[in-house]
Amino acid sequence: MGRKVRVEEDAAIDMTPMLDIVFIMLIFFIVTTVFVKEAGIEVNKPSGTLAVSPKNANIFIAITEDGKVWMDKREIDTDSVRANLDRLMAEQPSDVIIIQADREAEHGLVVEVMDQIKAAGIDRISIAATAGS
Repeated sequence: MGRKVRVEEDAAIDMTPMLDIVFIMLIFFIVTTVFVKEAGIEVNKPSGTLAVSPKNANIFIAITEDGKVWMDKREIDTDSVRANLDRLMAEQPSDVIIIQADREAEHGLVVEVMDQIKAAGIDRISIAATAGS
């Protein structure tokens, strides 16, 4: 009597190409992500009826009511705004800078910061406001 011998084959799917594609997609999304450079402090912004926020702005500068300037989550001196802006622009170029000035901040300080931004070669400056009257 003949004996039947069953040979079982291990059927396996090779996952290497799928993992390669997943890692390539992950790298692609990390590289193309836009990182926003928040000022790092909340201020009481003045209200305006036509307040809109530019969609392509990713660098924020905050000016508090007591005259402190915040940029990239740290307090900086008014004279070093341009140097910090040059560094941030080298990391990630932006065509609009948003100033978040407190409603009680001195007008002269806001103008000084705007002058530093202009000296860094940026022509488009937005002043943040809250929507409403």
